[in-house]
Amino acid sequence: MTPKTTPASEWAEARPGSGTEHPNELPDTSYLQIERTFCFADLSGFTRFTREHGPLLAVDRLEAFRRISRDVAAKRGVRVAKWLGDGVMMVGTEPTPTIAWAGHVISHFKYTGIEIRAGLATGIALLFEGDDYIGEPVNLAAKLCSVAEPGEILAHCDVDDLPDWMQVLEVEEVDIRGVGPIGGIQRLGPRIG
Repeated sequence: MTPKTTPASEWAEARPGSGTEHPNELPDTSYLQIERTFCFADLSGFTRFTREHGPLLAVDRLEAFRRISRDVAAKRGVRVAKWLGDGVMMVGTEPTPTIAWAGHVISHFKYTGIEIRAGLATGIALLFEGDDYIGEPVNLAAKLCSVAEPGEILAHCDVDDLPDWMQVLEVEEVDIRGVGPIGGIQRLGPRIG
C-alpha cells in the first residue's frame, strides 16, 4: 500500500509566505511575519582566552567552532543566519532540529577545552529585507545566551520539541538585564545513561 502524500503545491499554499502568492497579492512591505526557532551560541571566555594565549590560538579555536557549527547545521537542517565575532545566530524552521544543533555542538566540544553556551527561543518574528530577523524570540534567544553558563543551553521552547536524547534539567526564572525576570526558562542538557 502506497502512503498518501500531499502535493508540494498544496503544502506550500497552506503556509503564508510560501512563495506561491502572485506578485499582486503580496503586501507592500519589506518584511514577512514568520515563526522560527532562533539560537544564539558563543565561545565562553573567548576574550580572556585571546588575552592569555594570543590571537593566533584564538583564531584556531574560532575556526574549529565555525567549522563544527556549519557541519552540524548541514546535518540538522538549520541555517547559519550570521556570524557574530565569537558567536553565531542560527535559525530553524522547526524547533527540534535547532535544539538538537545546540546540544550537538556543545556536546562535540565538551572535552576539548572549548566551552560553548547557547540561548534558544521559538516564536513569531519579522523576516526583514529577506535576510534579517526582528522580534521578541530573536531578542530573547540572544539574551538567554548572554546569561547562560559555559556548556549550558537556556531555552524558551515547548518540552514536546526536545529531541529524545535531551532533557529539561531545571525550569527557572532568569533575570535579564534590560528586561527583568522571565519565568519558565528551561536549562537543557543531554540525557544521562
